[in-house]
Amino acid sequence: MPSRPRNLGSGDRVRGLPGKLPGMRYVALGTTGVQVSPLCLGAMMFGAWGNPDHEACVRIIHRALDVGINFIDTADVYSAGESEVIVGEALKASGGRRDDVVVATKFHAPVGPGPNDRGNSRKHIFKAVEDSLRRLGTDYIDLYQAHRPDPATDVADTLGALSDLVHQGKVRWIGSSTFPASQIVEAQWAAERRQRERFVCEQPPYSILVRTAELEVLPTCTRHGMGVIVWSPLAGGWLSGKYRKGKPAEASGRAARIPARFDPAKPENQAKFEVVEALIPLAEKEGVPLPVLAMAWTLVHPSVTSAIIGPRTMEHLEALLPATDLDISDGTLDAIDDIVPPGETLNKADLGFENIWLRPEQRRRSFTRT
Repeated sequence: MPSRPRNLGSGDRVRGLPGKLPGMRYVALGTTGVQVSPLCLGAMMFGAWGNPDHEACVRIIHRALDVGINFIDTADVYSAGESEVIVGEALKASGGRRDDVVVATKFHAPVGPGPNDRGNSRKHIFKAVEDSLRRLGTDYIDLYQAHRPDPATDVADTLGALSDLVHQGKVRWIGSSTFPASQIVEAQWAAERRQRERFVCEQPPYSILVRTAELEVLPTCTRHGMGVIVWSPLAGGWLSGKYRKGKPAEASGRAARIPARFDPAKPENQAKFEVVEALIPLAEKEGVPLPVLAMAWTLVHPSVTSAIIGPRTMEHLEALLPATDLDISDGTLDAIDDIVPPGETLNKADLGFENIWLRPEQRRRSFTRT
């Protein structure tokens, strides 16, 4: 079978110097000119949500830096800020490597009880960035991302506040996370029309089980020259190999916090078990464990810049590093498309985004019944 033609996507625009891992080359983040590793170290599992041992987490971060991963992603909401603290501790003890690392964090989710302790307003952003800078122990953030859209705030106001942070030197670039394609376009248009800094990248959910981004988000990012940093490439652990048909599902951690994504009684999640069983022989054919196949699969798409790995332990990190050196055969890629067709998502709860316009109050006129 002939090789598939590869379109020029945001991840293919410029591939830079080779990294330390076999097969790894640094990739341009959209049109920023900055080069990042194709694996991004996600810090969501550092702290109370995953691994509360700060010293162990710092060792994981240092190991990632040692093998050439120069991209770290966290958020102010992860473990109530503890994740940012751990990343800051690791950078402080990294032997002067802060400027070699692209540090990304996010704002939006509630971080306090007050009505302005959340969202994408100027008031919240200015408070949130100072808190993140303090926890990270740095005087600038490389990439500051809106964790979700905020229907209560004009995106031009959000971009205005973020532009001020860029001009003040507190933030280098700005990005979005889990924005639908229409709002990605709206933000790009608002930036141009209002002369604001623009979102240089988007962070969507993307995995073999969650392919909705292929319909509009990835093509939109490519058209606008945006980088793409995909989250949950292992579909919240479903593609890690620990969720198998006939095995008891864990009742703690994410499974307990987000039952819609993990409850085995739900038909959508039952379908995931079937897909996992169909994928395992394909991984064996490629000579790798399922999580390596799943991680490498996300990097095949030409629009994808980097995929976030979220290890809780050193073993988790080491197990995923070979993904940069896997060249998946066309036959396996075709077989995966047959199992989960392009653009499809098995469980909409995995999309991480609620369209508020489908709520009853948004679909029904308000009127007084007599």
